[in-house]
Amino acid sequence: MKAHKRFTYIFIIFFFIGGCKPPENEVTDNENSIEIIVSCGEDSNLESYISEGWTIKQEYSEEKVCSWKTVAASKDCNLEKDKGCKIVKPDKIGEEKFYLLEK
Repeated sequence: MKAHKRFTYIFIIFFFIGGCKPPENEVTDNENSIEIIVSCGEDSNLESYISEGWTIKQEYSEEKVCSWKTVAASKDCNLEKDKGCKIVKPDKIGEEKFYLLEK
């Protein structure tokens, strides 16, 4: 049973590590294509790539949580004293845009 518990803990740790990676702004697949990711209205250098001769081959977007906030779980919950009654929920919802550029 101890081996089962250890496996479960290891699985949970890898799940959180794998799911909590920050998005990279630019990912280079090869020399002739680039994927640019713009999250929650960040500034991107997309125009500079287009002026250098890159063309947008594919573009899509997904909804993304940009920020989170802590709120009380019930009306009589004191957030400063009772840590057990806090819940975290999305504060601002934004958009994450993916651009596939090719030369």
